[in-house]
Formats: sequence, structure tokens, C-alpha cells
Amino acid sequence: MFTGTYTALVTPFRQGKLDEAGLERLIKAQVKAGVDGIVPVGTTGESPTLDFEEHIRVIQLAVKFAGRRTKVIAGTGANSTQEAIYLTKAAEEAGADASLQVAPYYNKPTQEGLFQHFHAVARATRLPVLLYSIPSRCGVEIAVETVHRLAHDSVNIVGIKEAGGNPDRVSQLRAQLGGRFDILSGDDSLTLPFMAVGAQGVISVASNVIPREVKHMVRAFTLGKPELALKLHAKYYGLFKDLFIETNPVPVKAALALLGIIDEELRLPLVALSPAHRAQLKATLVACGLLTP
Repeated sequence: MFTGTYTALVTPFRQGKLDEAGLERLIKAQVKAGVDGIVPVGTTGESPTLDFEEHIRVIQLAVKFAGRRTKVIAGTGANSTQEAIYLTKAAEEAGADASLQVAPYYNKPTQEGLFQHFHAVARATRLPVLLYSIPSRCGVEIAVETVHRLAHDSVNIVGIKEAGGNPDRVSQLRAQLGGRFDILSGDDSLTLPFMAVGAQGVISVASNVIPREVKHMVRAFTLGKPELALKLHAKYYGLFKDLFIETNPVPVKAALALLGIIDEELRLPLVALSPAHRAQLKATLVACGLLTP
């Protein structure tokens, strides 16, 4: 099962190239914090700006640096079915534990097109596949009925990252799919509301910065300690929101740079956080006790 806390890793760059040493530091910190898994080269990892060789290299390094101490769910989705299959096969060969498949973006397929796309990817791999519905980025939602159809058609489609911002979708998914299908929140600020109606964890952006704290929040709720989970949610809620003050992963890379963990380097068309938002994010890091004034 894919439950608990999974970190949607940023991809560190240095002078235009992959910062492999920075990636190793990030992953070692995640392993030390005890997260349940990492998700390299999802959209938080700037996957649209990596070429195929870089994309596969990041997955290979993630598997190597994780060293089987935490799961690796490789982001291998694409808006081209053949590209998604190619990357997923490469991830399987690299030793990933699962694949995260975002809904095809821009070309805006119908629900039948979505079904055929994910069905083709699932047939091409032995890896467990988690779907990823994020209509604000992709322009299309994976309908509950399509998720249900896919889960019953392909035994290796085992879960979904739900980032539509609507807890009612989680209730609908759980009602349709029962308890054996994994549902993970795709929004840090909605993790607890989603878990309250049936989600089993999160694929988190914030856990790049606070992996142990996100893990403790999720685990507290799972262990029947909602008061503790809510206390942690309240403490870090401002950070959860400010990490999306501009397009992800711009703010989280700025936060990691402010904390001295990686260089704040993005690839165009993404650019550095604006001065006003940087000041706000810095103040939030101070308020959370993560940065000295």
C-alpha cells in the first residue's frame, strides 16, 4: 500500500545542470526524517523542463540515494502516451517502486481518452501506478467514474494523488473504490480534511522543507490523535499556503535556499520568487521557527 507521507521532490540545479550532490542531500534528509517515500520528477521536480536523459538520471539517482530505505514513486507522466510509457519503462528498469501518472496536460483528452491513455501505460509496466488528478494544471479532471473503471480494468492501478481541492471528491472516490484503493492528498493545506473523509496520506511539497513534521502530522491522524494532528496543521498552515504563493516549485525552492539546503535555481519559463513574496515567505519561516530573524 502507498499510504503516509511522500515528498514531491524538487530537482536542484546548479549552473544549468542537475545538482547531483544537492539531490543526494535532499534525499538523505528525507530518509533520516522517516518519510514513507519520495516522488522524483513530478511537476514539483520541474519535469517539463528536463530532457529524457535528465529525467531518467534523476530517477536512477533517487533509487540509488534512497537505497531501499524509503519508497521511490517515479513521476513518469506526460501528455504523450508513448512518452509516458517510455519513461515508465525506464523507471521500472531503474528500480523504482511505483509510477505517478499525471493527467495529460494541454491536449485536454476526453474521459475515454484518459482511460485509454492510463490503460496503455499500465499495460506497459509491472510497476504499481498511481494516477494524478490536478485539473488546475492539466485543464481536465480524471472523473470518479474513470478512476473506478481504470482501477477495475488494470490491477496495477492502485491509487490516486488527488489535487482538485475538493474533499467531496475523496468521499466519492472512497465510496466507489472501497478501502483497497490508495488516496493521497495533493495539497498540504488540505491533507487533514482529505484524511477526515478517507484519504490515507499526502504527496507533499512542504515536506521538502519539514519532512519530519509532515510525517508526524499524518501519522498522528492515522493513529487516532486528531488533536495533535490539528496542532501541527495549525503551526505550519501558513507555510503550507505560502509554498504556493507563486507557481510551485518557485516558493519551495526559495525556502530551501533560505535555509541553505540547495541553490535557488529554476529553469525558464519559471523565474525566481518576487521580492515581496520572498519577504513574506521568509517571515513565515521565521514564525514557524525554521529560520532565525
